[in-house]
Amino acid sequence: MVFRTLACAVSLMVATPLLAETVTVDTFRGPAEAPLKPETVAVFDVAAADTLTALGVPIAGTLNALYVDYLDEVAETAADLGTFWEPDVESLHAMAPDLIVVGSRSSDQVEPLSNIAPAIDMTVSYDTISDALARLAAYGEIFGRQEQAAALRAEFEARLAQAKAAAAGKGTALVVMTNGPKISAYGRGGRFGWLHDSVGLPEAAPQIGESVHGESISFEFIQETNPDWLIVVDRLAAIGRPGESAAATLDNVLVRETKAWQAGQVVYLNAADIYIAGGGIQSMNRTLDQLTAAFEGR
Repeated sequence: MVFRTLACAVSLMVATPLLAETVTVDTFRGPAEAPLKPETVAVFDVAAADTLTALGVPIAGTLNALYVDYLDEVAETAADLGTFWEPDVESLHAMAPDLIVVGSRSSDQVEPLSNIAPAIDMTVSYDTISDALARLAAYGEIFGRQEQAAALRAEFEARLAQAKAAAAGKGTALVVMTNGPKISAYGRGGRFGWLHDSVGLPEAAPQIGESVHGESISFEFIQETNPDWLIVVDRLAAIGRPGESAAATLDNVLVRETKAWQAGQVVYLNAADIYIAGGGIQSMNRTLDQLTAAFEGR
């Protein structure tokens, strides 16, 4: 009888899987539990794919387009799981991931995808650097890569300090995004606000500082603002769409009269890096390197 009881107990222990260990991390929606050291990871956010790759985390499945060239290897080896807005649910079910990461453009998918596997929203908001470093730390906790995360943070902070020093005393900047012939300006608090807040670029047009989504502007506005530096993001180039380039849009008689144009201080940032993968640790490093080179005259 004792033997039978022990046998039943052993059988029950074998048949019942051990509960997966979890860790509580900060996410865009507040503290959330995630599986500790998940092996199969599905990612629906380019910034997340950027930072996870920098940490050396394998990505089993991701979006059908990652847009940034430095993630080409991930795009080639990971399974195609659809788009930001329309995940391939069948493929995701078949993959049976241990963790699903969404963010930014796919943020609304966190609830439906959590029915398939644990899902966390790792959106990087317009408080870009603070959020980006918080996400980096959280990934370090989830994947047991705290030392790598700390090293990446230190490397980023060194680059940020270098860019800030290079920009000091170089004059005002106007950050604009072109979308074919359309132009928007961004200041503090906007999508690219960290270029002002963290790199320290003085705003040429402080009146647009609180415009989160940018403010539609004209060539006359650029001429009247007359920035020392024009920092440009080409949206069509970022998303791989045909149309008038930023360089063609801005090459007109009014913009040519600005101090920025006449001094050769128009900086065309790698648009996919800052617009699509913004908040990824690699994308931010690449943007900082571009700015540092520009301000140092390299």
